[in-house]
Amino acid sequence: MERRAQKKLGVEPSLLGFGCMRFPTLEGGAIDEEQAMAMLDRAYQSGVNYFDTAYFYHNGKSEAFMGRALARYPRESYYLTSKLPTTLVHSLEDAKRIYAEQWERLQKDYLDFYLLHNLNGARWHEMLDTGVVDWCLERQAAGDFRHFGFSFHGSYEEFREILTARSWDCCQIQLNYMDTEEQAGLKGYRLTEEVGVPVIIMEPVKGGSLAAPPADVMDVFTALRPQSSASSWALRWVASLPNVMTVLSGMSTMGQVEDNLATFNAFQPLSEAEQAAVEQAAALFRQKVRNGCTGCRYCMPCPAGVDIPGTFRLWNDWAMYQNRDRARFKWRDMDEEERPKNCVGCGACEEKCPQSLSIREDLVRAGEELEKL
Repeated sequence: MERRAQKKLGVEPSLLGFGCMRFPTLEGGAIDEEQAMAMLDRAYQSGVNYFDTAYFYHNGKSEAFMGRALARYPRESYYLTSKLPTTLVHSLEDAKRIYAEQWERLQKDYLDFYLLHNLNGARWHEMLDTGVVDWCLERQAAGDFRHFGFSFHGSYEEFREILTARSWDCCQIQLNYMDTEEQAGLKGYRLTEEVGVPVIIMEPVKGGSLAAPPADVMDVFTALRPQSSASSWALRWVASLPNVMTVLSGMSTMGQVEDNLATFNAFQPLSEAEQAAVEQAAALFRQKVRNGCTGCRYCMPCPAGVDIPGTFRLWNDWAMYQNRDRARFKWRDMDEEERPKNCVGCGACEEKCPQSLSIREDLVRAGEELEKL
């Protein structure tokens, strides 16, 4: 198993990390512990030593399950990460209460990594203003956890502010070959290299959207590596970045475990030809978009309340990846008042659109297609 030694931190985590948010489940939603234990055992026995959980995962059941599962292994043989759910923390008392609950669930003397979960600019300032950051540093000094970092979902500008605000041990960002300009993006990754903060990668396969690409995309990959899965290409792309400490994969089946082990047990960074193939694949994906919305939001606010860029982003993602479950979830998560059916056809948006899109016509098409998911 490939490992990335972090001399500054004194750790040597496996390049493949086990994300503990997508275990197989039983009818009703509970973790299928028998299957999940078998998957964890297979990964651990093959050299995976980094396990990532959080307060929210599996409706709050992941931490307790991982506490029991990892109790079967020598404590010094693995790295365990959990996270403080900043969306629930609005005071120091909130943080202390949730923190105590996490330790009760995990049943561990210490954690290797503890992260502020799902930070953006506003939540970062709230954690500072409420004293949560200083309190976490006190808990680190007391030995509760060895390394302190944050996971991030926000803009590059917010990421830069947080990353450079203090000396972090690590950070966790979303990155894959299709999301190079989303959130922190590649620009944010390059910044981590400059400041010397190791990176943990989440969503390397874009929530599964890059695991089963259309035939023309897959043909690009199989021309060079006929036996390799699409997921392995996505994982190798991000794992080829030198400042990446660990790549998280939320595995749901033993087949996914085996495929990922095959990728990382004999890990090979992308060659120049393979890098070019990934760029070609990304270009093919982007050719499938329904319209050219850039998300600039010049069309907003819509007088009728329609989320125009949100609708087009979902529509284009569905067209590119054909990930029905993911698209259906996001469509159902959109407020009824923001859906394209509420368009009154006033045309105010089209007057402001720098791309000269036929927004009214496209909203009709998008609504018809998304309603069928």
